Amino acid sequence: MSAAPTPFQNLAVRSLAAVWHPCTQMARAAVVPPLAIARGEGPWLLDVEGRRYFDANSSWWVNLFGHSDPGIHQAIKDQLDRLPHVMLAGCTHEPAVTLAEKLSALTQGALGHTFFASDGASAVEIALKMSFHSWKNQGLAQKKEFICLRNGYHGETIGALAVTDVAIFRDAYEPLLMQAHLVASPDSRHEGSEALALADLRRTLSQRQGQVAAVILEPLVQCAAGMVMHSPAYLRSVRALCDEFEVHLIADEIAVGCGRTGTFFAWEQTHEGLSGDPVKHWPDFITLSKGISGGTLPLSLVLSTEAVFQSFWSDEVARGFLHSHSYTGNPLACAAANAVLDRFAQAQVVAQNQIQAQHLRQALAPLAQDPRVQHWRQRGMVVAFDVVGKHDRFAERFHQAARQHELLIRPIGQTVYVMPPYLIDAATAQFLFEGIRRSLNEVVHG
Repeated sequence: MSAAPTPFQNLAVRSLAAVWHPCTQMARAAVVPPLAIARGEGPWLLDVEGRRYFDANSSWWVNLFGHSDPGIHQAIKDQLDRLPHVMLAGCTHEPAVTLAEKLSALTQGALGHTFFASDGASAVEIALKMSFHSWKNQGLAQKKEFICLRNGYHGETIGALAVTDVAIFRDAYEPLLMQAHLVASPDSRHEGSEALALADLRRTLSQRQGQVAAVILEPLVQCAAGMVMHSPAYLRSVRALCDEFEVHLIADEIAVGCGRTGTFFAWEQTHEGLSGDPVKHWPDFITLSKGISGGTLPLSLVLSTEAVFQSFWSDEVARGFLHSHSYTGNPLACAAANAVLDRFAQAQVVAQNQIQAQHLRQALAPLAQDPRVQHWRQRGMVVAFDVVGKHDRFAERFHQAARQHELLIRPIGQTVYVMPPYLIDAATAQFLFEGIRRSLNEVVHG
């Protein structure tokens, strides 16, 4: 007589029967069942049988201050008692207005207009449409092409996927996609890559002069590419090229914004040493999502400049930006985001993150000396390294091994990375190191 399934097994089996999990080959999920999570506390997730796992990847990079944060939860509860939702077409409400004002202030007014959406891919879709429509309203409808970076990722809806260059997401849907122009990635793992990337971008802008609406990129870290990093100097040069060829620049900060790279906006790191009008140093669009609501409710935003906003200003309805979804600017999500921004303002989160990043650097640095490791790298609260050689199902096996060491961590291919909640002290950083080292020892024998 077989034993009754445990609560963990029971929930996992029910999930496999009823839930189609994202980014998952369900045939493999039957072999490696999903974690049956019951609750979250700070940086920890606890399964239905009480085992705990440190959320080293912040649940797909959304969880800034840990699970079940009392301040964010209270803001949502307070808003729930007042106004859970109202349509933003023809109506407005305090949480949306306050959030837009706060975000504008964080860009010194350079990107003073906020358009609300639900998720990162939707924000990218909006930025692409907005760029094209802005040029069209200015009599330049031929500017309808886009340039993106090799290995870049911007989402998996049809428009966002067209400017994404991650084969596993893109290849099956290639026949459905518009054709964007791919230019070289400024991958810091390869010497001279930034100069080559800028030359490729200049060449493409020159060849397609008058046809390109916008360049889109992830500032400082190409995340889904395997935490591929580049310098602020590269971004300054891209801004200059976009100005020279009169195209928009879209900075996709969905993953790298909200303090992940050492400043609230990753783009802020391009400002060092620059003078003159600060408006000219910002991109034309910034997309935000993930961490903006602290891992609680779906929300994304597109910030745009006054020039873009004015290009839609007209009595003609067709010249307006007629994009929407039913939950646009949801008050609960906006209340959560306002609580997140209040935390940044009141708790000196960026300054604290610099200390936490140092804890990570000191604890994880020995991995750089491991002969199985190459390209150890860090930008703010993001640390990554690549594993040498080819290893069958490395990401899956490492993930499974890490579970046994109380870590929830999902490598990207053979890139191991941590992007933890902002709750790191020296002891926690050392715990992460020990768990990663032990998992590596079990999966890759030296």
